[in-house]
Amino acid sequence: MFDPVIAPSGTLLGLLQRGRGDGTLHALAAPRPEALAALNHCVLSDPRHDWQVENRSLYYARLYLDLDGGLDEIEAHLFSAEDVLDADEHRTGLALAVLGHLASYGRQDALGLLRRYAVGGANWGWALDELALRDDDAGLRGLAEPVLARFPSTPEGDAELAATVRDAFEPRPWRLWAEDTRDAVGARVRAAQEAGSFDRWQRQLRPSGPRPGWSVQAVFDWAQEGLERGADLTLPAARCLGAVAGPDDRDTIVEAARAGADGARCAALHYLTESRDPRVLDLIEAAVGAGSRTVAEAAVHAFERMCGPEAVDRARGWVHRPDALGAAAAGVLACRGEADDAQLVLGALRECVRSEGPDAPLLRPLVDGAGRLGIGCAAPVLRHLYRETASSELRGRTARALAATDPSFAAGFAVECLWDCEETTREVAAQYAELVDARVAERLRRLADDPAEEAEVQSAIHNRMGPDAPAI
Repeated sequence: MFDPVIAPSGTLLGLLQRGRGDGTLHALAAPRPEALAALNHCVLSDPRHDWQVENRSLYYARLYLDLDGGLDEIEAHLFSAEDVLDADEHRTGLALAVLGHLASYGRQDALGLLRRYAVGGANWGWALDELALRDDDAGLRGLAEPVLARFPSTPEGDAELAATVRDAFEPRPWRLWAEDTRDAVGARVRAAQEAGSFDRWQRQLRPSGPRPGWSVQAVFDWAQEGLERGADLTLPAARCLGAVAGPDDRDTIVEAARAGADGARCAALHYLTESRDPRVLDLIEAAVGAGSRTVAEAAVHAFERMCGPEAVDRARGWVHRPDALGAAAAGVLACRGEADDAQLVLGALRECVRSEGPDAPLLRPLVDGAGRLGIGCAAPVLRHLYRETASSELRGRTARALAATDPSFAAGFAVECLWDCEETTREVAAQYAELVDARVAERLRRLADDPAEEAEVQSAIHNRMGPDAPAI
């Protein structure tokens, strides 16, 4: 999968790709064909860098409703020849999720597309999950035979079916089908359920990893073996050390953290961090300066997990380092620093935006820190981040920071945020948006009445406006 190409933030396409509230407002004011073209582009070419933390489906579904948009282009995308050649769920996942929301709003054409794709599409499991939440029992029962036909009645097909049933994200269809009186449906699904349960039980009887009576060296060997086969066992090994290590083992663990094999060194650093050994900060610094890349990354991660005053004090000395440890130090000060650390956090925030752009991962703790510490001087750079970042998750953090630092937020970005794609951002907007803007009362009323809206957003509206919020 390639990184999406994001249009400039001042264009309609760029606003919609980012999921900004202004994207909806501009689309409703633009010529309808232009707005629908930009909307379809977003849905058919997922613009998110990380779909696991960024929302778009409800945002796009609502805009389809507002524009009375047809689904011809989504249908062509789902049933194109590329669906056979490219089974990556990322190609169709966003479109299927949008159809799911449209179905929940009563769009029968969306429900019909989901049913058709569950029968014939490559990413049929995602479509079935959407239907599990929105379709009625009769509609789901009608899919039993074509879905089961995907699994041939062979030992391999039955094993694949058992794994699919066992790992199903939404089990409702399979439970319905298990009640079917036909042997080809009900009996087969019940057999798959039993096989999946038996497989899970067998795996529980064959656990791999630490056993009672293991020594510290055995834990180190296990961590190293995992590293050599590509499995990161650092944190499990550190927890095992906490269970098996005694006072007499402390020097052995410190020596492993100083000069052990990579797997042992990583586990030892995390163990010493959790036990707040006074020597661990020096060991972390040495690991970053002279260890392998694996050890250096583990050392930085261990430092980020430290929460005591000694870590904050050391962070003040490391924050100017031009490496990963310096970046981690800035994050520690942002999350756990004091008011006197505001200038250090502000400097790190400005430098990160200047050198790495508006989508750098380090920006998340720095933005949170700017809000937590109430750094008013950070408002200009936060406003820049809000406009330019392609990450709706980071924009939501930025909105919360602006609410704490920017006096103009309530009358400015907070109003736009009521249409944002992220529910947490809409929640902030519901708390702060000035009611003197005529659009705010109408939008709050609509969100309070919308059954698809998140409970936290509706609670924020009710807490602000009282139990009669829908009647604003």
